[in-house]
Amino acid sequence: MANPVSDINSPVQNIPVYRAEDFRVTCGANLGDAIAPLDDLMADDVYTLSQNATRQRLALCATSQGRFLVADASELGTPDAALHLDCTLELMTPDGQITDALVLVEVDDADNIAGVYLLPLAPLLAQMEYSLVSMDRASAHKKFAQIACVSFTRGTHITLGSGAQKRIENLTVGDKVLTRDDGVQMVRWIGQSTVRAMGDLAPIVITAGTLNNTGDLVVSPDHRMFIYQRSDQMGAGQPEVLVKARHLVNGATVYVQQGGFVEYFQILFDAHHIIYAEGIAAESMLVDPRTRPALPTELLEKLGEVLPGHRHGDSHGLDLQKALLERPDAIDLLRRASLR
Repeated sequence: MANPVSDINSPVQNIPVYRAEDFRVTCGANLGDAIAPLDDLMADDVYTLSQNATRQRLALCATSQGRFLVADASELGTPDAALHLDCTLELMTPDGQITDALVLVEVDDADNIAGVYLLPLAPLLAQMEYSLVSMDRASAHKKFAQIACVSFTRGTHITLGSGAQKRIENLTVGDKVLTRDDGVQMVRWIGQSTVRAMGDLAPIVITAGTLNNTGDLVVSPDHRMFIYQRSDQMGAGQPEVLVKARHLVNGATVYVQQGGFVEYFQILFDAHHIIYAEGIAAESMLVDPRTRPALPTELLEKLGEVLPGHRHGDSHGLDLQKALLERPDAIDLLRRASLR
């Protein structure tokens, strides 16, 4: 049997979650109980986030069989333990504001519950009352896929094979796009979704010139930029690195754009490619167990197990860890390193 840890088919994803005990029923049938798997929940129970609750990093990865595991160096959970996306919750504040959240369950080798975690898709406020309006299992994987998918926003200029620039919302299936790794490639599918620009779904703005981009580049938080370093000034150990947009946030030249709604677009090719957006290199959508639920059913039926070229999401370079970017000159070093 293959070792599940060595059979990983997706990049490690870090999600900020609350422990179950941080979010308890303060009024209702399950008074005093912490948030739990769907079968133990009751609609109309009112939950409150503890005053001292803090979000902690749950690192996860997915195997080619579609299993989710706790990844190494996770702040929560046991490495290699199985994780299940249990359900989606719809929570409502007293003034009628709706917040979605996901419940994740960690199990041990005997399939006993070892931990329950809450991933809110918008910020939760301590001491605020949240009524549990609804819960369901069917939408959990699709909601999670919205976080995992790398997405561009409306207005982003994509470089075509001809060198021309085309706004992402005007791209069509069959358009030929320039890729860094494999020349000109045809677009297989374009996804589009509109979500609240809050929490882990709020886009990151990389302002014009920050990484030598010609215009503001606005992307989903985990979207990775490709940087080729002529000299290893970041200490990565290799010249080709991938940097998540969220790890570049400095509140000035790179910032989170919270509030309202954001329209996200995903570009899918027959392989995972590095394309050019606003003049800089960024990844296209990677099909893996996390992101497959974002694809329409009719497309999934045509794809088979995995699209060619989507088996290894790290083939374009090393994922640059946040620790290497926690220095005041990090963005300047990356900008200079990305100059052609």
